[in-house]
Amino acid sequence: MTFTLLSFGLIILAGIVFRRLNAAQAAAVRHSINLCVFNVFLPALCLTIFYTAIIDSEALLVPLTAALSISISLAAAYLVYLPLSKRMGLDSGETGILIIASAFGNVTYLGLPIIIELYGVGAAKYPIYYDLLATTPILWIAGAQIAVRFASSPADAGASVSISSSLRTIALLPPLWGCLAGAVLQAAHVPMPEFILKALTMLGGLVTPLMIFSVGLAITVPNVKHAAVAAPAALIKLAVSPLVAFAAARLLGVQATALKSCVIEGAMPTMVLSLLIADKFKLNTPLAAFMIVATTALSFVVLPIAAHMISGF
Repeated sequence: MTFTLLSFGLIILAGIVFRRLNAAQAAAVRHSINLCVFNVFLPALCLTIFYTAIIDSEALLVPLTAALSISISLAAAYLVYLPLSKRMGLDSGETGILIIASAFGNVTYLGLPIIIELYGVGAAKYPIYYDLLATTPILWIAGAQIAVRFASSPADAGASVSISSSLRTIALLPPLWGCLAGAVLQAAHVPMPEFILKALTMLGGLVTPLMIFSVGLAITVPNVKHAAVAAPAALIKLAVSPLVAFAAARLLGVQATALKSCVIEGAMPTMVLSLLIADKFKLNTPLAAFMIVATTALSFVVLPIAAHMISGF
């Protein structure tokens, strides 16, 4: 685990260095990488995983575990930050992004490669279950509503986000279509030519290094004054969330690698997408960036501890 994180750390560092040396192009490069990964490489990986994996009850239990972990983390953040925001003088944009950052982790960009390194390619389906079947739907349904509720400029952010528009956004996600295509082809026992499977595998193999490099491109110099207000959110994200994921997984009967994957995913740092959420809904973008930097740095300590503690299950 330590060597894996060190390897990822070097790739993240490469992204940070690239950003420092090419500040004018960094945002465009990150946007292009994310666009390619999201629309081409990740759907190819999802299709391959669902075409070759055995689809069983874990496809339901892992998302349920994720949903419980995210929901309880959101509730905990609400209980903490609604009274704390008045005491610490937080504005609505700061409060909103801290609540969102407390619950939604970097389960694909960082979680997928770590799960593959820890438990093998066969475990790659668990981050996909965790993300596409739970994290993403909850983000665009509940998370969007929270973002609108706490938007610093409600008129600019939009008066509301309808459930139908959120469901439309989810339905059009290319990775989700990759999962569906793979599952349908497997269920129909459609033989896939070797060269097509090889091409999909090669495309999917680009996901890990590109996603990790993109994390580095997104990291900016943190604002230290945010540390105090972000501490409870970081605690919820890195400690409460994995503990809830463990308890929920055990309660639902999730076992072995699936259970370990749920706990590791629960301990993932704040998602990079929170920057886009903050920008779209007029929340506090610098605070979102600080949460990403701080929790990503802390995850290099938290993740090995979490992996060690669940190694016996």
